[in-house]
Amino acid sequence: MKSIISWTLRNIPRKYLQLVSHFAMKIYAIFLRGTRVSCPVCKSKFSKFVPYGRLEPRDNALCPNCLALERHRLMYMYLQQKTNFFQAKLKVLHVAPEYCFIDRFEKMKNLDYITADIESPLAKVKMDLHHIPFEDNTFDVVFCNHVLEHVEDDIQCMREMRRVLKPTGWAIMQSPQDWSLATTFEDKTITDPKERERLFKQDDHFRIYGRDYNKRLEQGGWKVTEDKFGVNMPPDQTMRFALPKDEIIYLCQK
Repeated sequence: MKSIISWTLRNIPRKYLQLVSHFAMKIYAIFLRGTRVSCPVCKSKFSKFVPYGRLEPRDNALCPNCLALERHRLMYMYLQQKTNFFQAKLKVLHVAPEYCFIDRFEKMKNLDYITADIESPLAKVKMDLHHIPFEDNTFDVVFCNHVLEHVEDDIQCMREMRRVLKPTGWAIMQSPQDWSLATTFEDKTITDPKERERLFKQDDHFRIYGRDYNKRLEQGGWKVTEDKFGVNMPPDQTMRFALPKDEIIYLCQK
């Protein structure tokens, strides 16, 4: 199963996977009946989650019902427990929206919810993150997860998201990090897809963030609060919800 998933993620364009993968997972879910793990996003229970990852698929990662990964489950619980996202009237910009969130957020009556991406068929607005087509101080909340490693100028994109956020707003911009790196590694002269995949984990990545990711966000003009919400989660909940053990939530404000 791991080799099939790895091949699929590496060889089939993401925009096509976004349209059909949930159908395949619904069928596979039949073989994962059980109660050992639980998804906080869709409330489904299984004997285990599905492996996921391009080069080295992670065990117990993907919910076959809603397609939430470890980071999505962590973020959903964070929004529930530590923000006003489910209660306040909010205008939200969701960049590169994740399948597991779209329908749920669209149905929330307290949200004015806008999805945007440069190529995703799931997004309502086609948008280059370097030049966001919205006026200053438009949104209360901005989500942009696992995107900044894909863009040519991440600092410019950070500044654009800050520009469209209201002074009282907040943003979550999670990105994969290599904790063994003290500083972010990027080299725009590397254009060979195989070499990019080897160095940056994917052939469409421009960089791999290190432990300085918070400093990188600050370069984009953000005030950053590092929240160890997941790191401090009780071990039984980490196991039950299959959460990432070392992911820090970066809450960004103007």
